Amino acid sequence: MYPVMLAVHRQRCLLVGGGGVALRKLDGLLAHGAQVTVVAPEPIPAVEHLASLDRIVLERRTYTAGEAAAYSLVIAATDDREVNRRVYEDAERAGVWVNVVDDPPLCTFHLPARVQRGSLQIAIASEGEAPFAVRRLRKLFEARFGYAWAEWMEAAARFRRKIRGMNLTRVEEEARYDAFFDNTVDPVAFKAHVPTNAE
Repeated sequence: MYPVMLAVHRQRCLLVGGGGVALRKLDGLLAHGAQVTVVAPEPIPAVEHLASLDRIVLERRTYTAGEAAAYSLVIAATDDREVNRRVYEDAERAGVWVNVVDDPPLCTFHLPARVQRGSLQIAIASEGEAPFAVRRLRKLFEARFGYAWAEWMEAAARFRRKIRGMNLTRVEEEARYDAFFDNTVDPVAFKAHVPTNAE
């Protein structure tokens, strides 16, 4: 599979299902600014709560044939395989990206496990073949990449802006970037620090 990062900010997304699995997918979509409609006849209280805060549009009903076509991205997270298949077929027919949770053949994209530290995102995936391994690797990376990496990413972004304003050649820029990385990252211990002159 070809890895990409989707900009879902302000994109209309459909989430079919209102249980615990759906809630986890919902949290990720909302964290990145998606406009989410949830279709579920009996959503769990946490999903109801998000609707009460106007963070989502909640429609307490079953999926309606063809409605996936009206969205930019669709996720099916129900325990009804027939419903999930209908969602997939509708979305696929309309050219809409669709993910059916835990059913790789019914996906045009997969949702990787992620570790995020500020603007640094590490995505871990197995093309749906070994999700248990992905979950354990995520825990490993979470332990290895502490929250100091968020501060380091901010410093790296500031450093890049500074270098880009110096009218250097590409080779000179890369040499400065290499020096910044070598002086601030311990690749063996997965540690990062921000020196006082990183600005």
